Amino acid sequence: MEHIGSAKDSNTAKSAITPRPKKATPTSLEGLLGGEGNGPLNIHYVSHYFPPEVNAPAIRVSELARQWKKKGHSVTVLTGFPNHPSGVIPDKYLGRIYQREDFNGIDVHRSYVYAAPNKGFVKRIANYLSFMVSSVVCSSWRSGPADVVIGTSPQFFVAVSAWFISVLKRAPFVFEVRDLWPEEIVAVGAIKNRFVIGVLEAIEMFLYRRAGMIIAVAQGTVDILISRGIPKEKIALIPNGVSLERFTEADGTNVRKRFNLNGEFLVSYIGTHGMAHRLETVIDAAECLKDNKKIRFMMVGDGAEKTKLVARAKQKGLENITFAPQAPADEVPQYYAASDVCLAPLKKTKLFEKNIPSKLYEIMASKRPILLGAKGESQRLVHEAQAGESFEPENVESLVERIERLFGDREHSSKLGKQGLDYVTKNNRRETLAEKYSELLVTLCSPNKLAPNKQDMKQ
Repeated sequence: MEHIGSAKDSNTAKSAITPRPKKATPTSLEGLLGGEGNGPLNIHYVSHYFPPEVNAPAIRVSELARQWKKKGHSVTVLTGFPNHPSGVIPDKYLGRIYQREDFNGIDVHRSYVYAAPNKGFVKRIANYLSFMVSSVVCSSWRSGPADVVIGTSPQFFVAVSAWFISVLKRAPFVFEVRDLWPEEIVAVGAIKNRFVIGVLEAIEMFLYRRAGMIIAVAQGTVDILISRGIPKEKIALIPNGVSLERFTEADGTNVRKRFNLNGEFLVSYIGTHGMAHRLETVIDAAECLKDNKKIRFMMVGDGAEKTKLVARAKQKGLENITFAPQAPADEVPQYYAASDVCLAPLKKTKLFEKNIPSKLYEIMASKRPILLGAKGESQRLVHEAQAGESFEPENVESLVERIERLFGDREHSSKLGKQGLDYVTKNNRRETLAEKYSELLVTLCSPNKLAPNKQDMKQ
């Protein structure tokens, strides 16, 4: 039987919708957090993914929320019941259409999703749309007042929900563009119908126009948005980052014991096994190197393509590759630590030249060299950080040559890992980026910025 669950008592939800008195907004972040004026911001963050899910969006949202909470802001996350990528909802959430819980001091509101594995276009769209509706119907009226509402992609139906919630709560809407939709699902061939693409593009432009601010994670995304006529003054660049403490003390000994790895040079891919990554290239590289008993491959994670990849490796009779299940978030750093080099391949397409996978920052934080199968923004980052080497996307021979080079020169490989760690320590600490992000939110919510945004919402 479906029911509503809550980690707090029923009176809490009722009191949460009582509007708090408004005060004058300070003109600086110091004043905002110093006890004068309006006090800390009440940030509502709408995300399709959140822990215990372990994909990049879930980790990013939870870490940003945690940092904002440390700075004194109130953070409310509106999300769905965890089911990515397997499509299976954990027992503790089964049968519920809404649940409220505390996650390290963050007020989390979970609402119904049509659970579906990370494969199959129709079911995934149903998964996305179900959360878009339920987050408004089940969560928004229980989540209390907001000073600002952020909607983060992927997927962009989350931003539709966030915009609608911002209208209901009369708060500015921020569109956090982590992946360009629908461009990315078109690029991987998941959707080809021109009418459907046109509808999605119209929704995309609607959201850009209604947003009081757009947060992009790569300069390539900024350039694309400006080329489409989005005013550059409403776009801010906040790159992806990493919480270094998750990785600096990680030990890979247990992982190596668990999978009977005895000193081999381990080449790992850790992440979603999806259409965007063209992981067949890794399987074929493993085939080319199967006679070198000192090199092994490991692929950690789950996703739409994993079954095909396992079958491909089995068909080739490969014994030098290990497939590991998706690891809990707190174990992921151990897999990086167990590796000698980490892979970050992408499909060969122009759109992905504008992207920077968040796993690059995790690999650098783990002090491991990167083998990047991409061009454009990602390649620029890796070369600037001197944190790894790049190979031609989807080119097996190019990947094999880079692996053999790093295998043969461990000193160079170690140097690349150290340089990567130095780079993210200087440029991509999550704490620093969260602070810059919150300053932008404070500016958006100041009186001189708020009026135009409310006018946008009336259009």
